[in-house]
Amino acid sequence: MIKDPPFFLPEFEDAFRFIISTYDPPKREIAIFLPCALRKPYSSSPSHRLFQRVIDSNLLPDTYHIVVFGTCGVVPRELELMYPFAHYHYMLGKCSDNTIREAFLEIETYRLAAYLIKTEETYRKRVAYCIGPFREAIRRASRETGIMLDMLLPSASTLEKNRDPDCPFPEGSLSLQAYLEEFERSLALLSKG
Repeated sequence: MIKDPPFFLPEFEDAFRFIISTYDPPKREIAIFLPCALRKPYSSSPSHRLFQRVIDSNLLPDTYHIVVFGTCGVVPRELELMYPFAHYHYMLGKCSDNTIREAFLEIETYRLAAYLIKTEETYRKRVAYCIGPFREAIRRASRETGIMLDMLLPSASTLEKNRDPDCPFPEGSLSLQAYLEEFERSLALLSKG
């Protein structure tokens, strides 16, 4: 099991190269970008099961494609069992080394930008549900490529309302009820329009 920052490892870059050069993503109306999870495969984690319930209650399966991203790189959900994506155990949120955090932002922005460019004509709309450095990476990638996100959730106002400066993770968790409710409302609006 890989316990060091995976984004530095050559097998993660090799897997990313496969996704960018060989993998053919399904054409869908909506891409939903979700952060990776500690439990593997990602879809079995409590948070991803919760996100999936929100998605399933608002969108038809053939209208969206889930793309997991973060310390793993960029992983279309159907490839989550591919080596090395299910074989690492690392939590960026517990890392206090700013050099590693900045390296993550640089590498992940690069990978997300490449995926956004690859899939520019694949999806009509893009939704990202993320906080912290994951949010910053996808925001930078969108800005660098000019490929805009239709929704970046939770919204800045919802994040601010729920911020707890005394908590080790001031933005909390994406499983926070207020965040999930906004995610659900936003997907419902997206499905109607």
